[in-house]
Amino acid sequence: MELGFGSAFDAFREEVREFIKGHWPPADGNFKSHENERAFVVAAIERGYMHRSIPKAYGGSEQPSDIVKAEIIREELTKARAPSGRIPGNGLVVPTLLEWGTEEQKQKWIAPTLRGDIVWAQGFSEPNAGSDLASLRTRAELSADGSKWIINGQKIWTSHAHKATHMFCLVRTEPDAAKHAGISYILVDIRQPGITVRPLVQMTRQKEFSEVFFDNVEAPADMLVGERGKGWNVTRSTLKHERSGIATMTWSLSMFRDLVKLAREVEYDGAPAIKNPRIREELAAIEGQLLSLTYSTYRATSHDVHDREIGAFQTMPKVYMTELAGRISKLARDIVENDFVDMGGERLKWIERFMISLSMSIAGGTSNIQRNIIAERSLGLPRDKTQGAPA
Repeated sequence: MELGFGSAFDAFREEVREFIKGHWPPADGNFKSHENERAFVVAAIERGYMHRSIPKAYGGSEQPSDIVKAEIIREELTKARAPSGRIPGNGLVVPTLLEWGTEEQKQKWIAPTLRGDIVWAQGFSEPNAGSDLASLRTRAELSADGSKWIINGQKIWTSHAHKATHMFCLVRTEPDAAKHAGISYILVDIRQPGITVRPLVQMTRQKEFSEVFFDNVEAPADMLVGERGKGWNVTRSTLKHERSGIATMTWSLSMFRDLVKLAREVEYDGAPAIKNPRIREELAAIEGQLLSLTYSTYRATSHDVHDREIGAFQTMPKVYMTELAGRISKLARDIVENDFVDMGGERLKWIERFMISLSMSIAGGTSNIQRNIIAERSLGLPRDKTQGAPA
């Protein structure tokens, strides 16, 4: 069985590697510079290596669809730790605008978003609207002259809101409509007066999430995406891309390599942890689970390349990878907890990774909700009559 991409793609892989070597690392050695990242992304778009499916008219590279080439590019960018051009919120709003936006909205927002000049936060969850997102209460009213929306309310668990310039936001525009109706999808500039962003300090000491308050915040009437009161349909597109993004296997492969490296370096009961029978057994089990995900993904990719139906697999990776990341993090935690000599540096990062892994069963749709989706949409099981419409 040939599990590689084949010799036809070897030259393309080498071409991508040479491009990356010529543009990354940056000459000044500043890996965190926004300008350096932006320059790399712009060069990659010009060469056709980034934002390949997006038309040139909207700032993309407009390349023919080729899933294998796209995977090779992703693999090489990951190996080189080069910018991927994927900013979490940006990767959600762009495909949503391509599907639902007006021509004017596409022209105005997509290109600067791809370059990273605009950074988007996702304004969905609220204190009383998490998994049951349709319970949201943040409201938007159209001004008397119809020129702008006036928004009041609160969002919470808003990823990277303290770094964002804009937000794609779900608001209730028809308060008397049924629960899943009367919701609209509006783009908002969150640098304006009336917006208060309060970062939430997590147990890892990071400030990834924020709560955001709206006090008579304004958004031009043409910032509405899709039809008024039908934002729930637009939201499905955003969530589809969010869940597929979380399910990528590249991160899991990298995390497992780091885990094996940790097990070789850290002592466990007076010897390298990797020599401990229990740890070796768990490493083997994790690798088996990871290979199952990897080759299932390759199989799904092969089906996609040949225009065959992927089937139920497309709904499963998010839950599978959530559990896999938790298993990797838990073993790493057990390894470093047994080494009391040095808990700094890489070892401390693993403790933080473990704490972060606990949130993955919630982020992008809880695991319970995902299992409902698998049961109902993929396996055809009957819906629970007490449930509302699934996201």
